[in-house]
Amino acid sequence: PRLLSQFFFADERVTRVVAEINGLDAELDPQQYLVLLNQLHLSQAHLLAVLERIMEECIPTQRHSRDYLVKFPEELLVDNLGNHMLFAAECLLAGTFLEMEESDGAQLRPQARNLLCSLELVRTVLREQSLSQPNSYPEPVRAVLIQFDRLFAEFELSYVSSLVAVKSPDEIYRQQEIIVLFCETVERALHLGYLTQEMIDGYEPLLMFTIPRLAIISGLLIYPEGPLSLERRPEEMSRVFSPFYNLLKKIRDLLWVLSAEELCLLERSLCTAE
Repeated sequence: PRLLSQFFFADERVTRVVAEINGLDAELDPQQYLVLLNQLHLSQAHLLAVLERIMEECIPTQRHSRDYLVKFPEELLVDNLGNHMLFAAECLLAGTFLEMEESDGAQLRPQARNLLCSLELVRTVLREQSLSQPNSYPEPVRAVLIQFDRLFAEFELSYVSSLVAVKSPDEIYRQQEIIVLFCETVERALHLGYLTQEMIDGYEPLLMFTIPRLAIISGLLIYPEGPLSLERRPEEMSRVFSPFYNLLKKIRDLLWVLSAEELCLLERSLCTAE
């Protein structure tokens, strides 16, 4: 159950797979080479997962901030992002610039080198600690973990920023505005009886369609100064809604001519239509 013991065996696994890859002629046995590469990917992912748990146990209040993750596109926020970063660093150090321009890769190589050197130091220190005192984390161990955590976060931000357009503070704020709009929409729908708490607690699938529909009406009529404000230019709106700027104007114009009874009937119909 001790994390340092788990790290020792995870590290042994990575070392063994790397040795097998180095001793194999990939051209003579390409299929076995691919099998070993997959094993390396899985063993490195396990090693990083154990290392993450060690850092949470050893330096929980000294971890480098990961607030920058809110700037990343949602499709990048996957469980194996850390392992992908490690693979990217190894490729950069080897002179392989995956998914990016060579000039960008050359700028990132020093960071990749520092990260991988730091990881090797962490592996050495934790192996020695696991064999001597597996129940404690003395200051030298804590110091190398803090350094590795910082270098990893800095490389992750730099690497992703070189590949995709990370969200600006304005875009993050606009997304928060949308979250608030959806929350207020749900509160209003509960108050008016369009939805029930049981539907929400039971994760009723229909809500995936109902809430966004009601939110559009709320954003155009009830909270016109919010994220759906058509007083803004399209480029000032969230990227979720800006492509539909003209359509939203047409919907707003139609909503304006409805009576209170007609609006209520429309909203109720949106809660049942598929």
